[in-house]
Order: sequence, then C-alpha cells, then structure tokens
Amino acid sequence: MTRPLTLGLHTFGDVTAAADGRPDHPALVIRDIVEQGVLADEVGISFLGLGEHHRDDFAVTAPEVILGAIAARTSRIRLGTAVTVLSSDDPIRVFQRFATLDALSRGRAEVILGRGSFTESFPLFGFSLSDYELLFAEKLDLFSHLLAEEPIFWAGTIRPPIDGLRVHPATEGGHLTTWIGVGGSGASVVRAARYGLPLMLAIIGGDAARFGPHVDLYRRSLLEAGHEEMPVGVHSPGHVADTDGLAREQFWPHYAEMFGRIGRERGWNPPTRAQFDQETGPHGALYVGSPETVARKIAATARALDLTRFDMKYATGPMHHSDLMRGIELYGSKVTPLVHEMLA
Repeated sequence: MTRPLTLGLHTFGDVTAAADGRPDHPALVIRDIVEQGVLADEVGISFLGLGEHHRDDFAVTAPEVILGAIAARTSRIRLGTAVTVLSSDDPIRVFQRFATLDALSRGRAEVILGRGSFTESFPLFGFSLSDYELLFAEKLDLFSHLLAEEPIFWAGTIRPPIDGLRVHPATEGGHLTTWIGVGGSGASVVRAARYGLPLMLAIIGGDAARFGPHVDLYRRSLLEAGHEEMPVGVHSPGHVADTDGLAREQFWPHYAEMFGRIGRERGWNPPTRAQFDQETGPHGALYVGSPETVARKIAATARALDLTRFDMKYATGPMHHSDLMRGIELYGSKVTPLVHEMLA
C-alpha cells in the first residue's frame, strides 16, 4: 500500500559561498534562510525543518528564532527542526519555545527530537559525552510527559523531580507534533514506537530500501505497545536543477568539500566522484538531478518504505543562495506534483 505522501525540506544553514568563493557571514546566511522559507511556502512545500549545529560551517544554532521570523511571513508551510539536539537542551525550554512558535504560526509548529550527528553542543553546554545515552533517554521521557499538557509528575537522575508543576504556554490546539529522528539504530526505532511518536529516518548513504526492516520493526513495536499507526518519514540530502548534469555540477564540489572536512575530523576517507555518482544513481541516498529524476527517486523510496513524508536536505556545503532558491522553486513547482502523480 502507498500512503498519502507530503514533501518537505530541511536545511542545517550550511554556510554559503560569496561570488569570490569566500564564506558568507552567518548573519547573511540566516537572513537568506528566511527568504528560502518564504519561497518554500509560496511554491507549496509542506514542511521546512532547520537543523541545530554549533560549529562554524553551519549558521543555525537557534532554529526556533529563525522559524519565528519565517512564521511571520508565511501562512501555510509547517515549521520545525531537523533535529533539536535534546540531549544537550532542557526539555521544558524546548517545549516552551515550540509552543511559542506554534502560537506565532497558528498551529504550524513541529519538532523533530534527536541526538544529532555532531557532539559540539556537549562541551559547549557543559555536558559529558559519557552521559550521551542517559541524557537523551531521560530527557525524551520527560518531554513525552510534557506533550500531555497537564501537570507534570516526573522523576529521573539528571535533574530534581517535578511534582505537579504546569508548563506554560500550552499550545492553542492542545497538541505539538513531535517526531523522533533516528539514524539507523534498531533500539532507537523501538524507543520511538514505545512513546507512540512518529519516526523520521535519516538516510545519508546507500539504498533507502535497506531501511525496510526498520520500518517493519517500528510498526510492529507500535502495535505491541498498544499505539495507533504513526507517520514514517525519511530525511536525505539532494539538489534539484533544470537538468541532471547541472544539478550534479552544482552539487558535487560542495558535497565533496563538506564531507571531506567531516571525514578529516572523523578519520573517514574523502568522498570520490565514483562514490558520488553511485549515490546519485537509482540506489543511492542523494536525490540530485532534474525534477523528473528526483521525483522518480522519491517516489521509489516512498513505495519501498511506505512513507508518509519525505524531507530533502536541500543545502549541502557552501552552495550559492541563488542555486538553493532555484532548487526550492523546482522542488515545489515540479518535483512535488510529479511525485504525487507517480504515486497516484
């Protein structure tokens, strides 16, 4: 069965490049993200998620502030994170910020909670990486209590207990849409199901179909926990241009630069053009090409995993703002209707 699919976009606020190749100031990148969000709303994209990072190659450290600016200039697009690093944040403050965004956007706020793929926030905010698993587990448990929007009774080991306090403001509709972002761990999939929260799979390499067992595990675990069926989404990188050749030409050098830098930090080999060509092919995790090529690949992923949402990370490395804007325009005006037609 193919479920109704919505298409969204994610960005981490990758620092873009000026015409002379030098990095743009983060302030300019942040202002450009607002314009990207406004365009995404205009061309009918369903969701925009901003990632949270604390390093010099990404400009977004406070996504809710930028989302509030976008909310004030849009009317339809849903707005959230990709992801909120809950382990190094305060669950109560996260809920309050998103309840505030929900008010500003008239009910369009969502949050995707995760542990993130970078760890800079831990030393920055005074947390130990040795508590990586404990912090996320207990903070997610506390956040799950906040979603009921009732007095909180909670006890754990990372903070004093909460005995009957209310958290303000409440959301106007009594519900904050909350996803769990998962990178591929079976235990994380089961945890999302245990809390009855939608699942967002981050697929950044290889064939998306290999995540089919994770989706099956998630849906079985929901049933075993007594929860109703929940949405499943995928986050993957990509770029849309007028032709396949142009999309790859625009994307490759920035992809190579970003993953080359991350590889040097983590001891990976730098990406090769052959690997890139494989990942942009039918069985790779990069959705790069013309509207028709990207639409076919999204539709295939949606069928393989029986998805309800696909979110493409549209900015990778120091790509130019003008190329990102054109990609957003094509994603909304061309890719989205083509995908819906293919899945009809």
